[in-house]
Amino acid sequence: MIHIPVLRQGKPYKSVDVNKAYHYRTREQIAEISQANVGLIRRDLLQQAEMHAILQGFTTRELIAIAKKAAKHFGEDELPLGDSMQTPDDIVKQISATTGSPNVMVRRNMEKVRGVLDRGYGDIAGRALSFFPRGHSMGVILPSNSPGVHSLWAPAIALKTPLILKPGSSEPWTPYRIVQAYIKAGIPREVFGYYSADHAGGGEILRQCGRGMLFGDVGAAKAWAGDPRIEIHGPGYSKIVLADEGAKNWEKYLDLMADSIAQNSGRSCVNCSSIWTTANAREIAEALAERFAKIGPRAEEDPEAAVAPFAAPDVARRISLMIDQEMEGTADLVEAKRGTPRVAEKDGCTYLLPAVVQCSKEHALANREFLFPYASVVQVDASEIPHCLGPTLVCTAITSDKALQRRLLESNHIGRLNFGPISTMKISWDQPHEGNLFDHLYSRRAFQSVLETVA
Repeated sequence: MIHIPVLRQGKPYKSVDVNKAYHYRTREQIAEISQANVGLIRRDLLQQAEMHAILQGFTTRELIAIAKKAAKHFGEDELPLGDSMQTPDDIVKQISATTGSPNVMVRRNMEKVRGVLDRGYGDIAGRALSFFPRGHSMGVILPSNSPGVHSLWAPAIALKTPLILKPGSSEPWTPYRIVQAYIKAGIPREVFGYYSADHAGGGEILRQCGRGMLFGDVGAAKAWAGDPRIEIHGPGYSKIVLADEGAKNWEKYLDLMADSIAQNSGRSCVNCSSIWTTANAREIAEALAERFAKIGPRAEEDPEAAVAPFAAPDVARRISLMIDQEMEGTADLVEAKRGTPRVAEKDGCTYLLPAVVQCSKEHALANREFLFPYASVVQVDASEIPHCLGPTLVCTAITSDKALQRRLLESNHIGRLNFGPISTMKISWDQPHEGNLFDHLYSRRAFQSVLETVA
């Protein structure tokens, strides 16, 4: 039996309290995970200043070189996993087993993590700049839905910031492996904390760490929305906008729309969850439904797998029932038919197959986000954009209307704005979709000097 320990300043600690991880389909136990209580977390976090001081002994150039080595170890090497060892193939199978994500999606997301570790950092030559850290560490409350999100926090070590991690209950694997890759590459183990814990333990991490990052649902995001120390990654409500020539020539962008909706089984906050167009809404919805009709349940090892099963079947059924209830008695909404039921069963697993609805901007389903490939298609007048969009994490706008482009640029409800046929899924570490990591961890001060050197 695999045991995943707590890491207290990098040192493994086996707790009396454990959580069990099960295979999503067979319900066979895969691992047990030591749980950290609030008192243990609180006691360990008294050492944040000492952890921070360790990383200050490295130059940024040294840390970048170490991160490159860590990328190789992460992607290619056998690394410690508690008392056992883990190969790259092992972790793919383990993530698939506990989350339901097909192997091909796991590998794709693992490459995102490897890529972010392997990139360098730029500088601004010839200018005297001064920055100071906003805190001694960053606490990260992680999700269980996709390994790709780990690319957003992994570069913190190169920014001389210790990491305090609370893994998701179904995806403890990737953050543990990232830590082990960094340690093997030369980062002192003392700058890492890894605490599987309950909600109270996660709350303690966010309260005690100087900076925080939270991945969670609407309720979790709302609870911490007023704290400027915490970068919140909740539902995205990401969108594609088609206007004038974009709406007229929508067929050219069908691949883009389908990819933005369905990549990663629709489980990312940067997945497109609605398309807002100034024309041809019905045609777009039907064309997407026809495209998605080719997607069906496949085995987790199938390289063509495009949709993930739900580890908890009741969740899939509740989501489908919610959509049905909101569609009942509604004259201004039509679900584009894909030819098969929305809920599908295969080999003991439950899936939600892609769904597309056409509705008015006022309808409840116009601006919703679900954990499967779902999108609404809404037809509006160009003058209503962007006011009708609501909060939008990523907006891809395909339009030559300069006035509309200007309104989109001025909108304070859009987090990331793409002009032209750019997938909503396209992000990079230096421009994360909810703020730059450096800006989150450091603050710039006014600085001038007449000295030749400044220590």
